[in-house]
Amino acid sequence: MFEKDVYINRRKRLKEQLGSGLILLLGNEESSMNYTDNCYPFRQDSNFLYFFGLDRPGLTAIIDIDNAQEIIFGNDIDVEDIIWTGPLQSLNEQAEKVGVSNVYPALSIADKLSKPLSEKRKIHFLPPYRADNMRKLTHWLSIPFDLLKISSSTALIKAIVEQRSIKTTEEIIEIEKGVDITIDMQLEAARLAQEGISETNIAGIIHGIALSAGGNLAFPTILTVNGQILHNHSQGNILQKGQMLLCDCGAETSMHYGGDLTRTTPVDQRFSTRQKEIYDIVLHAHEAAIDSLRPGVFFKDVHLKACETLAAGLKSIGLMKGDTQEAVSLGAHAMFFQCGLGHMLGLDTHDMEDLGEEYVGYTDDLKKSTQFGLKSLRLGRKLEAGFVVTVEPGIYFIPELIDLWKSQNKFPEFINYDKLETYKDFSGIRIEEDLIITDAGSRILGKSLYRGAEKSEMQPAKNSL
Repeated sequence: MFEKDVYINRRKRLKEQLGSGLILLLGNEESSMNYTDNCYPFRQDSNFLYFFGLDRPGLTAIIDIDNAQEIIFGNDIDVEDIIWTGPLQSLNEQAEKVGVSNVYPALSIADKLSKPLSEKRKIHFLPPYRADNMRKLTHWLSIPFDLLKISSSTALIKAIVEQRSIKTTEEIIEIEKGVDITIDMQLEAARLAQEGISETNIAGIIHGIALSAGGNLAFPTILTVNGQILHNHSQGNILQKGQMLLCDCGAETSMHYGGDLTRTTPVDQRFSTRQKEIYDIVLHAHEAAIDSLRPGVFFKDVHLKACETLAAGLKSIGLMKGDTQEAVSLGAHAMFFQCGLGHMLGLDTHDMEDLGEEYVGYTDDLKKSTQFGLKSLRLGRKLEAGFVVTVEPGIYFIPELIDLWKSQNKFPEFINYDKLETYKDFSGIRIEEDLIITDAGSRILGKSLYRGAEKSEMQPAKNSL
C-alpha cells in the first residue's frame, strides 16, 4: 500500500467535496467457484482500495462527515482460521497503516447505521455490482433490491470520478510497473507466435509472467488468430502460417494498478503485402491520435481524427470511397472500426467503469452518441493533465457485419463491397498503448515496445512530448 498520508488526504478531500452526510463504502467478499471454500482469486473493490487501501475480504467502511469519524468494520481470524491460513496481521494494525483508529466487528454495521437512518441523514453509497453487496445494502438500508442502483449517490460518484481521474505521482509509478510487466507479456507472445503452437499455450505462458511479477491479470487475456472478434476469449486454435496473432493483455501489480496493451503479430516472420497495408493504416491512425493528445482536447475529437485517418487509408487501397469526413460523420467507417479509440486506465482496466461511463467518460454537457460505433466510445470528455488513457485503433473485417450491411445496401457511396468481399477471411488488427496526459501533451508509459509491422522491426515506441 501507499504511505498513510495518501489515504488520509484522499478521504479528507472526499469529505470536502461532499460537505455533509455519511459515506458508506463496501469492500468485496470472497467468491466461491464450485463450493464454499474453493474461491476465485480475491480482488478488492477499487474504490475501497483507493480510500482505505486494505486488500482483504469482508470489510466495510463508514466516513461520517458531520461527526468527523472514520470506521472500518471487519473481523479478525480466530485460531481455527489460523490453522489454514497461518497468523495474519490484525485488522487494527492494518487500519492504523491507513490512518484509521476505529475498528468495529462486521456485524455492528446495522446498529451503527440505525441512528443516521432514523434521523433521515443522507447516506452516500455507490451503485453495487456484486450480489453479496447488493444483499447487504438492501438489509442495512431497507432499499428494494431493484432500486439500489438508482438510489445510489450521484454526488459521491462525481466526487470519486473527479478525484480518481487525476493520477498522482505514486499512482503513475505503480501503473508503469503494470505496463512494464504487460510489455514483457507482449514480447513473449510475439516471440512465441510460430506455426504449430496453440493460443492456449501462449496465453498460459504470458499469464505466468503476470503471476511471477507478484500480481495477476488485469483482465482475461484476448489472444487470438480471430482478431475480428473484438473481445475474443476463446483460445482453442493452433497457429498456422499466414495468420496474424492479436494479443490484448494486461498485468496488474500487487496493488492492482495495471497496464493494457495490444499488438498484432504475424505468425510468420513477416506480414503478407495485404496484411502490412492494413497494419500500416492502423499504425498511421494510432500515431495521429497520439499526436493529438493534450489537455483541453476532447477525446471524442481524437477518436474522430483516428477514424478519419483509418478511412483515408482504406480509401487509398480501394475499400472505401467518397468524402472521408462525410463518411466518418455518417458512421460508414464503422464497418471497419466498430468500437471506441480508448478509455481511462488505473485501478481498473476500464477505470471506474462500475461508476458509469456517463460520469467517467462524459459530462452533463457532453452525452454519449447513439450512432453505431461511436456509441461504444467509453471516453469523450476533455482531457486533463494527469489522465491516463489508452489509444487503440483497429481495423476489423467481420463477415457477419459485411453480409448484413451489404444486404441492406448500407453506405454504397462510401464502401466498396465488391473488394470488401475478398477480405472476409482477413481477421483484424489492433495496436494499443497507454499514455499519461501531461501539461505539454502526452507520454507513453512503460519501457520500449515495438510498433513495427514485422518481428524484425521490434523497435522502441516513439514518445510524444
